[in-house]
Amino acid sequence: MKRKEIKEALKSENFEQEIVVMGWVRTKRASKNVAFIALNDGSVIHSLQLVVDLEIIPELELALMHTGAAVSAKGKLVPSAGSGQKVELSVSSIELLGEANPDEYPLQPKKHSLEFLREKAHLRFRTNTFGAISRLRHAMIFAVHKFFNDKGYLNIHAPIITGSDAEGAGEMFQVSTLNLEKLSFTEEGKVDFKHDFFGKSANLTVSGQLEAELAALALSKVYTFGPTFRAENSNTSRHLAEFWMIEPEVAFFDIHDDMDLAEEMLKYLIQYALDNCADDLDFLSKRLEEEEKNKKAEDRSMELISKLKFVLEQPFERITYTEAIDILRNSNHNKKGKFHYPIEKWGADLQSEHERYLVEKHFKKPVILTDYPNEIKAFYMKQNEDGKTVRAMDVLFPGIGEIIGGSQREEDYDKLLKRMKDMKIPLENMWWYLETRKFGSVPHAGFGLGFERLMLFVSGMGNIRDVIPFPRTPLNCEF
Repeated sequence: MKRKEIKEALKSENFEQEIVVMGWVRTKRASKNVAFIALNDGSVIHSLQLVVDLEIIPELELALMHTGAAVSAKGKLVPSAGSGQKVELSVSSIELLGEANPDEYPLQPKKHSLEFLREKAHLRFRTNTFGAISRLRHAMIFAVHKFFNDKGYLNIHAPIITGSDAEGAGEMFQVSTLNLEKLSFTEEGKVDFKHDFFGKSANLTVSGQLEAELAALALSKVYTFGPTFRAENSNTSRHLAEFWMIEPEVAFFDIHDDMDLAEEMLKYLIQYALDNCADDLDFLSKRLEEEEKNKKAEDRSMELISKLKFVLEQPFERITYTEAIDILRNSNHNKKGKFHYPIEKWGADLQSEHERYLVEKHFKKPVILTDYPNEIKAFYMKQNEDGKTVRAMDVLFPGIGEIIGGSQREEDYDKLLKRMKDMKIPLENMWWYLETRKFGSVPHAGFGLGFERLMLFVSGMGNIRDVIPFPRTPLNCEF
């Protein structure tokens, strides 16, 4: 008989048909005449209760069906007499598919810390928390593709191995087939890459943006959604060495079009989560409430679902960097020394604490900042006529700070060339990027959304390592 997913079984009201379910035991308890097993197969956060009559199925058959064991059960759905579920399965036969020794299985039915579960990443999918996050992550991946597909964008696979540094930051993982114990060097004392696989220095990409620009300048509307890598030795709750980026690039767009697209996309994704992940969001909301119950009221996060709806209902505030600096510099928070990084003058690189102040304290809504100083932004951003700022835009969210960073790109060849020289971008590695400005260049714009930053916001989790299946961080490359 074909297996029925527990998600479908819980919605069914067909109480005559016999079905087969398969999954993993969450809990088992027994009385004198009956045993109850909570079975979950990952299709939904809820478990299906199996009711086993011990006069029909001897308790000895259930002896190895401990928490974590895999079982197959046949029976008929019946209305549930207990609270918490509408139906349960009256079991006629049950089979052990794979046992889990209770003396060794680490995920017993009790609360485990997130730190402990990171050490058990091969098993943490089986918990309610990481089951919910996994289903939510899938829904957001699907929603991203659906949003762009429905708007006529083409998905472009940007290379993972690259010979250029899109950000100019230099924090890149190197890719090489050279024998690291027998390296040869040039006369200048540098590693000789002539005999390496690519014949030159190569790295894991930090962004698919530059390649997406090339495609946009022929296909008009494109986006990438792929893995990116930063060799930044940062062990914070907001940083990963491997993460996923969504990067649309659009020809004939200016910065205002870019902001409109970013706001529309974020609201679409949040609405999709509310419409399609209600059970998982409800669980994650209760989990967050439980986690923060001992905090002072003013330090607690907004209730998760209310926070998501709050973002949907608010038009994003749009202000310039200069306006933001004035607000921050004159704020009581700054004057009383409550910022870890005080705002003293124009040109300061805003930190997460400043971004969150603007969103959570001052405007009480998402904020889009524009027109940043050119000294703190990337070489490819379009220069404003004032000679001091560029047409950058960052979207700031409550609890997160920057969730999207983007800009109108510099389409003028001479201005881009000068900017690259000023910032010491190696022109020999970027000739192809410059050349697009010589052949039919047009105004264009785009942005990058760090997918795990989105997941932090939508899930209410506090650490980015808990919204990606297998986090890669300094000194951590397990699983």
